[in-house]
Amino acid sequence: MPEIADKYVPFVRAQLRRITNYAESEPISVERRAQDLVGAIMQKATPGGILSQESIFAGFRAAMLSPELPKRSGVVMYLHGGGYCCGDLEYAKGFGKILCSETGARVFCPAYRLAPEYPFPAALEDAMECYRFLLRTFPSEKIVLAGESAGGGLIYCVCLAAKLEGLPLPGGLVGMSPWTDLTGSGASYAENAGVDPSMTAGKLKRFAFCYTQEPENPLASPLFGDLSFLPESLLFVGGDEVMRDDAAAMHKKLLEAGCKSTLTVAPDMWHAYVLYGIQERRCDMDAISEFIRRITA
Repeated sequence: MPEIADKYVPFVRAQLRRITNYAESEPISVERRAQDLVGAIMQKATPGGILSQESIFAGFRAAMLSPELPKRSGVVMYLHGGGYCCGDLEYAKGFGKILCSETGARVFCPAYRLAPEYPFPAALEDAMECYRFLLRTFPSEKIVLAGESAGGGLIYCVCLAAKLEGLPLPGGLVGMSPWTDLTGSGASYAENAGVDPSMTAGKLKRFAFCYTQEPENPLASPLFGDLSFLPESLLFVGGDEVMRDDAAAMHKKLLEAGCKSTLTVAPDMWHAYVLYGIQERRCDMDAISEFIRRITA
């Protein structure tokens, strides 16, 4: 995976802050363009040599990314972030290609419908349709659900919905800066205000309002759900994030529910830092890759 050398980290932080400040008070259409700019930054770390095959679902598209010679029998379903309001298929494929290249596994990337045009539960419905689609080909224990930000919360919503439907659960979960509490109750929302260069509490409040009028619903905020019997989780969050406590609280509740969970809090890192290929945090991408390789072997 191409990496951002440590000496460029201050530059990346400055660019993220500029984009975030520009978009925060603008219409959702501007937020979406800002997300595309962030995606363009991440695309610089996107490897080549990955095959892509699109699937058309009712109202949305998805892409199956594959190495030329797949090394794993399982699959990753990667759910992108963007506050349920931003992010398209190209954005999803950006980090999807990195996961594919790093692990040798197939990676399925849905571009689920976005709010406010398609509010809750549209994103969950689309993610569930894709999960059922994968279950027709892959054993559940060979499926890893991975996601960042809103997608990191959505992977848990999929598990809660799957439990309600009586579907088998996936083999593992990877949440990168997961948005698990749309009520914004964590202390870090205030503690890290002005510190996180890529996310603000104000943006999250706006995204949550666009997505749902029931932010406490466990199928929107999985932190409030019954987490018993969920598969093993691997969680990553930046120490500077406003959403730091979303991941920390989720980790705590998973352990209390008897689930296996590992939490990494990266000092001085921002929201969804894993996606940027920061050289000093290479260890986190290595841990994700090893986790995925083990489950999808």
